[in-house]
Amino acid sequence: MSIDILKKFFNIKAENSFMDGSFVRYVANDSLYTLVPVTNVKEELLVELYEISEHLIGQGDKHVSRFTLSKDNKFLVTYNDEDYVLLQNKLSTMPRNIEYGRKLAKFHQRGRSIQTNIQIVSRMGQWKSFWETRLDQMEKAWYQLVQEHPDHEFEHLFVDSFPYYMGLSENAIQYLVDTELDETRFQSDAGTVCHERFNKNSWGKHQWIRNPFDWVFDHATRDIAEWIRGQYFRNKRTFLPDLQEFLRSYQSVSPLSTFSWRLLYARLLFPLHYFECIEEYFITSSEQQKKILEERLKSYIQNSIEYETFLTDFYKNSGVINGGRNIPIVEWLK
Repeated sequence: MSIDILKKFFNIKAENSFMDGSFVRYVANDSLYTLVPVTNVKEELLVELYEISEHLIGQGDKHVSRFTLSKDNKFLVTYNDEDYVLLQNKLSTMPRNIEYGRKLAKFHQRGRSIQTNIQIVSRMGQWKSFWETRLDQMEKAWYQLVQEHPDHEFEHLFVDSFPYYMGLSENAIQYLVDTELDETRFQSDAGTVCHERFNKNSWGKHQWIRNPFDWVFDHATRDIAEWIRGQYFRNKRTFLPDLQEFLRSYQSVSPLSTFSWRLLYARLLFPLHYFECIEEYFITSSEQQKKILEERLKSYIQNSIEYETFLTDFYKNSGVINGGRNIPIVEWLK
């Protein structure tokens, strides 16, 4: 069906295709095309993503996906009552050794200069309200389970562990509030183009692609924190050199202010990994996926002391404390 849409609306004949993450990529005329279903996406959001994409391309980013016009000069096409947009990239193989920190800092620099007023995809200044809402919703789900008496192993784990993670969340929210009250913001703390959850696969596994549908507009430390969180849980025994190299290479382009360091720490303090694990479990209908999430939750709980140690030593391991900054720490973690 996708091949039919490419031919009918864009006059593109795909030479071959392959799976790349959750997307099918089509190759034609030395370009890579990705058809994205957008039936349930607001038009205002699509307009903002288009404008951000054009801005980044105009700033010299060769790997950003470009929205492709149809034969009728439309970006949005409808086929069998479903809406689609087509993204285009030049074919470009992933480099073997990527300095993710440096590349991310360059990406953030380009995104920071956008003049368009971004509203729909903006998350700037909204962490506190998002975290509080998420915490309230989970507390209600937890209380209901306590009243009903849990049946399954995952539910028992959730009921037993939630009070601890609620406390951690409240600490993160307070640390965030204190940071916003105490610290001066600099130009580098202005909003920029970020990713919903930045990790080492965000720019593709096989091809070098920056997909607008991964983006939000936020403080740069969102991406830095989520990369660090992902690397920590992927390989927590040996991730420290990766952390230090990532932060070194990022700051070789864009040094972090004290405000940034504290915002980054607040985000690592907030147990987003725990929340997402719980939420995904109650949404999925796959028994196999539920089992995977149950094992993941067990691992989080069993290794919670290790994560506390990671948080306790974060500033020291990142070289911030040695830099002479007066940054407050969370007392109970010591």
